[in-house]
Amino acid sequence: MKDKLIEIIKEAGVILKDGYYSKKDVSFKAKKDLVTKYDVAVENFLKEKFEKEFSDFNVIAEESDNTNKVFSNSIIVDPIDGTTNFVNKLPHTAISVGVYKNKKPFIGIVYNPILDELYTAVVGEGAFCNGEKIEVSDENDFQKSLLSTGFPYTSGTCEDDLNDVIEKIKKILPKCQDIRRLGSAALDLCYVARGVYEGYYEMNLKAWDVSAGLIILQEAGGKVSNIDGNEYVLFENKYIVASNNKIHNELIKNLNQ
Repeated sequence: MKDKLIEIIKEAGVILKDGYYSKKDVSFKAKKDLVTKYDVAVENFLKEKFEKEFSDFNVIAEESDNTNKVFSNSIIVDPIDGTTNFVNKLPHTAISVGVYKNKKPFIGIVYNPILDELYTAVVGEGAFCNGEKIEVSDENDFQKSLLSTGFPYTSGTCEDDLNDVIEKIKKILPKCQDIRRLGSAALDLCYVARGVYEGYYEMNLKAWDVSAGLIILQEAGGKVSNIDGNEYVLFENKYIVASNNKIHNELIKNLNQ
């Protein structure tokens, strides 16, 4: 299944790449939440191929009506994670596809056709970038740890969320090496998986933002939880916290101060 998924996702990557270098018509789902015809085109392409090739799985996708879709044997699709980057020609943008059997992680694939980075993982088989095995960082000193985060779309409309984001940065930034904000949750998780970052946290993400990346990270030796340090549950938790496992407890502690 993994090889066929990769084949289809790489084909969809051609659509993304063509759109990346083209002029774009942009519409807004919310105040800061962009969507382009390329989001829809990539999603429609993937849905059609996946539904034909993997009929035992239902497809849950960002731009679709998922009202009657049950999360069980599911392929969860983000056609363009980092749409704002895509629109502004920042190369941190990717197709994210997470496959789950009986709600359990199975296969994760994140593909950035702009930088030609293909992240893959099958549960129990490790994580890879362009076929090379990747592992999390060995750093265990929080002060030396490079972290990443993101700002939720609700920060433009919900003062509580904006205040929460600012407060957490004030708590974390003095205690770590630095914080990056590149605008793609799927890639942030992959960068923790390959040891670029030691940790990552963000609020108000959707399942399609993280379904693939968390599989890749865990297969690379990392850890994913909610903000209380308990199991992260797709479609339920407000915060995701991810790390190389070695700084996880301290990251959780500092986020909750």
